[in-house]
Amino acid sequence: MNDMLKRVLNARVADVLPEPTPLDPAPNLSARLGAPVLLKREDLTPIFSFKLRGAYNRIALLADGERAAGVIAASAGNHAQGVAYAAAKLGLRCCIVMPRTTPGIKVSAVRRYGAAIELVGDDYTEAAAYCAGRAVETGMTLIPPYDDLDVIAGQGTIGLEILHQAPRTLGAIFVPIGGGGLASGVGAIVKELRPDVRIVGVEAEDSDAMIRSLREGRRVVLEHVGIFADGVAVRQVGEHTLAMCRKYLDDCLTVSVDEICAAIKDVFEDTRSVLEPAGALAVAGLKRAARGGELPAGAAVAVASGANMNFTRLRYVAERAEVGEHREAILAVTIPERPGAFLEFCRVIDERSVTEFNYRLASRDEAHIFVGVEVASLEEARALARVLADRGYPCVDLSEDDLAKTHVRHMVGGRAANAADEVLFSFEFPERPGALAQFLSSLGSRWNISLFHYRNHGAAFGCVLCGFEVPPGERAEVVERLARLGFSYIDETQNPAARFFLR
Repeated sequence: MNDMLKRVLNARVADVLPEPTPLDPAPNLSARLGAPVLLKREDLTPIFSFKLRGAYNRIALLADGERAAGVIAASAGNHAQGVAYAAAKLGLRCCIVMPRTTPGIKVSAVRRYGAAIELVGDDYTEAAAYCAGRAVETGMTLIPPYDDLDVIAGQGTIGLEILHQAPRTLGAIFVPIGGGGLASGVGAIVKELRPDVRIVGVEAEDSDAMIRSLREGRRVVLEHVGIFADGVAVRQVGEHTLAMCRKYLDDCLTVSVDEICAAIKDVFEDTRSVLEPAGALAVAGLKRAARGGELPAGAAVAVASGANMNFTRLRYVAERAEVGEHREAILAVTIPERPGAFLEFCRVIDERSVTEFNYRLASRDEAHIFVGVEVASLEEARALARVLADRGYPCVDLSEDDLAKTHVRHMVGGRAANAADEVLFSFEFPERPGALAQFLSSLGSRWNISLFHYRNHGAAFGCVLCGFEVPPGERAEVVERLARLGFSYIDETQNPAARFFLR
């Protein structure tokens, strides 16, 4: 602890951030949650991310020989920009290894700082393995993204600034977790100086390496990480960061994609700034804690950690934000297939705003409609479903069904009466030029494709829903083929949204 405190107090962060980033109130969010909420605006650094602090501190402390060799790092985004910016500031040679799936906005930003860029692999793991080899081959100094004490100390300066800026009534700080460097630095410093302040780490539900590692007491390696909050998509946390998070975190929780999208909207409404998904994690976690009655008394701070948002992702965020805030219910409703049935159904909905209504004739007996309805809360959505059932309209709530929100809502009416022995799978594949064609080629032509849906959401990985006509005796064979492809997939054949609208 004394060593980390000294490292933080001596960190060279002021060279690039002469003034602390603001700690801004979030009045709209505070009013809704009934508690004072403050945002630590790390999205306002020169690279729009907190990563500048750790990267610059690590590079500024290099010995003369290490500087002369130049620096190299692997990153899919913000750490890359931090290293490139720091190297340019200090006049050092710099090479950044990035996955081929990295959004163009981040590649362009790194290139703008004068770094050499090598695009390798389809994810961070592949890029990092290549980068480690290149560091040995070239003799360049490798700058780790999180599992390094000087990087952690640079991030820890955020904790010092919060303690100086926040009111004495500060009750909790919510910090996003990917590899754990930010949570380790903030937790170590705050617990040394203000042990009464709760430190809460927040992870994405589909990238929860820290929570699993804390639970099992060892560094767990995730087989798969989520594609949405790419800034925290880490398969394995660090040795230093696991030890420090185990010691200094009071709690660690996860949030869903929809909750992250809702948090992005909340921050926009209070600041007119658009955070990237990883940048909004802490806000989403703070809101979840508030809903569960787990916010301590006093002010609550959420670290808004970054704003390197790919513009094409905004459409997806807008689609999911209302559901994440429980302001929209997504329902599959069965109504009679006869004249006037739509009107009768709309009268049951009453004066609620309908956000989406999809239907196509499929049977002369009954109709399945995909409907979105504006609601004020999760409780109201559940009450609406009960009202519909009581009025004779069988209803399934799809608000938490990812397949319904990612694919089916854009495909309603796509039944194929002639599709035989159809099975459905959802896939993720690297989003880069030629990837879709490569994906289709990899599937081969053994089984007829009976359904296909793909949308580009500006993320590192694309989402595909695919149907195949597979005789029952060949089901095991198709699963073996899919496993060999190397793409992450889920069998969606029995998914309720697919059963209602696509089968």
